[in-house]
Amino acid sequence: MQVWKDYQAQHQDRFLDELLSLLRIPSISADSRYSQDVKTCAAAVQQRLQEAGADKVEICPTAGHPIVYGEKIIDPQLPTVLVYGHYDVQPPDPLELWHSGPFEPVIKDGRIYARGSADDKGQFYMHVKAFEIMIRTNSLPCNIKFMIEGEEEVGSSNLGIFIKENKERLKADVVLISDTAMLSLENPSLDTGLRGLSYMEVEVTGPNRDLHSGVYGGAVANPATILAKMIASLHDENNHITIPGFYDKVLELSKAEREALNKAPFNEAEYKQDLGVQELWGEKGYSTIERTGIRPTLEVNGIWGGYTGEGSKTVLPSKASAKISMRLVPNQDWHEISDLFKAHFEKIAPKSVSIKVTAHHGGSPYVTPTDHVAFKAASRAIESTFGKSPIPVRGGGSIPIVALFEKELGLKTILMGFGLDSDNLHSPNEKYDLANFYKGIETIPYFHQYFAEMSKK
Repeated sequence: MQVWKDYQAQHQDRFLDELLSLLRIPSISADSRYSQDVKTCAAAVQQRLQEAGADKVEICPTAGHPIVYGEKIIDPQLPTVLVYGHYDVQPPDPLELWHSGPFEPVIKDGRIYARGSADDKGQFYMHVKAFEIMIRTNSLPCNIKFMIEGEEEVGSSNLGIFIKENKERLKADVVLISDTAMLSLENPSLDTGLRGLSYMEVEVTGPNRDLHSGVYGGAVANPATILAKMIASLHDENNHITIPGFYDKVLELSKAEREALNKAPFNEAEYKQDLGVQELWGEKGYSTIERTGIRPTLEVNGIWGGYTGEGSKTVLPSKASAKISMRLVPNQDWHEISDLFKAHFEKIAPKSVSIKVTAHHGGSPYVTPTDHVAFKAASRAIESTFGKSPIPVRGGGSIPIVALFEKELGLKTILMGFGLDSDNLHSPNEKYDLANFYKGIETIPYFHQYFAEMSKK
């Protein structure tokens, strides 16, 4: 609608300024030192929802970080969309690799560089501004509820409790999320699913204290060496995960489904160039698109032990640790996978060390039915603003709470993300293209319009 475009064009500089203000708040949910900043960010989100025109906007306390809830019910007989997003962000470390301050947003070459710019402040804020546009132009076609949380990056454990305790308040017809990526503005795509997650921490302990590596080296097991060997053994020569039972429930796609998946545009040379690698790596027998979408993985997210400071210290460490995540696919249960990992890791440990395995958090995989009216509405919305139909793709990331939306609320989720895989999520120099930010704001009102229209049929 032209009235939407006109309003956005008139106010888009303000939209950007408001987003930059949010990005300056270091709402790091994983670090208790930033708990006040997380609360400050929640208050800012509350204010922006109120200014946009939402009713009953409140900050809902939890045992952890708060949830911001707001709604606009124009007619109980009309369909209701529940918009989910998160205002918390990943830690910015390592800080020395950032070209500018992670919480000092910089716009360069048409991109916003800041922690949270794409994940997920820039993306959930598109919905707030799209909502404002529909309110100010008197064109809101359906009811909208907002649930913006502060713990997505640490597993959303308290959001699950909130959902169970607020089922009536959260009644809706579909959940809409922008926390994923599309192939590009030239080749828009729509996610049909997400992988699940199991996040573990392991600790290997040898001697009861750090030892002199000359006096004791060769006589006592080095926990760092043992840990490295144990981790290396978790993949075989074909990069297949060796944990017994790990693949037992993996849903295998048919040949036709795999062929359809691999029709998505993909340039391997450009992919390698962007990442600065000479060769790709992964499970034998699968393409890169399959490895990052339909196959489970096991990755080391961090590893430490011994002396890592400047200069040298010849020490045989007492302990060595690692954080390990497993991305899961349909039919894999993250609780079961966590148990399988723990049992296997303890079994392969030599008697020269002791092992501690901790399960931090996880979530189930999810697949969106492409025949759902909301998926068709999202596809049509993208076609309206991009000029072409989106390509269905499988997302490689995880949003642990999505499966719970269906279990507790009986709602399907539409994953209409506008980020890019190259946005450096969870990495230094995270960025979000201004073109994607503005395109998302332009597209979202069409989703609500088409969903309202198609839901009447």
